[in-house]
Amino acid sequence: MSDALEPLLYLQSHGDEHRKSSQHSPSIVLLHGLFGSGDNLAVIRRHFEADYHVVSIDLPDHGKSPRTQHFSFDDWAQLLITTMTHHDITQCFFIAHSLGGKIAMRAASLAPEMFIKVIIMDIAPVAYEPRHHNVINGLSAVKLAQLNSRQEALAQLSEHVVDSGTRSFLMKSLYQDNDQQWQWRFNLELLVRDYPILSDWPFSGKLFDGDITFIKGKKSDYITSEHQAAIIAQFPNAKARIVDAGHWLHAEKPQLVNTSLTRILLGRQK
Repeated sequence: MSDALEPLLYLQSHGDEHRKSSQHSPSIVLLHGLFGSGDNLAVIRRHFEADYHVVSIDLPDHGKSPRTQHFSFDDWAQLLITTMTHHDITQCFFIAHSLGGKIAMRAASLAPEMFIKVIIMDIAPVAYEPRHHNVINGLSAVKLAQLNSRQEALAQLSEHVVDSGTRSFLMKSLYQDNDQQWQWRFNLELLVRDYPILSDWPFSGKLFDGDITFIKGKKSDYITSEHQAAIIAQFPNAKARIVDAGHWLHAEKPQLVNTSLTRILLGRQK
């Protein structure tokens, strides 16, 4: 791992810390997707924090986590493992969405003893064709240096991003720094430059034979029947669930998703 990756990822801790690393009640770790932050999975965190130690982690180059020099599945996964180890999270239930799911899958393959159960929300261990052109064009169209208000940013973003839900999600990451300069909470330059790499999946063969469940959004095409062979080849004990929602299933159907997550973590798969 390069020196640039030595700083730890930003982690928010909730619930009872005395429960962490307990086999009977391990920590629940949450990891968000592309262009997001740890707060994106707050609806899941709030559901579990009364009974579990729950942590939300910002991916590298997202939120308050350190910036890196390049995207790498191995480097990002190792940085996740290092951060968890630093915070004495030696075993966990891991819930991850989209790009976070890919990082979680790689991390589980590198340190399987840390992952008691893994739940991957709406992403498969496959390479994807580019599908964020409008988002990237919209974010690039926002002229941060000349920006006078959030309304201006929204208008510039709207020229490329027509979906209001996607716009609202992206706008959550716009803020003013201590010098009152507008910034994104993600490293847009790196994510745009390395987008072909993070859309890829350079692994094959068995990666993790532990307990892993893939939750598919019924209205999403991120997991399809064509991906089933790749999932089973890499994760031979994989199970599947379907939620009647799109890619942002936890935002669209929070109660349904939380109920499903609870049943998976408690071992009731039927």
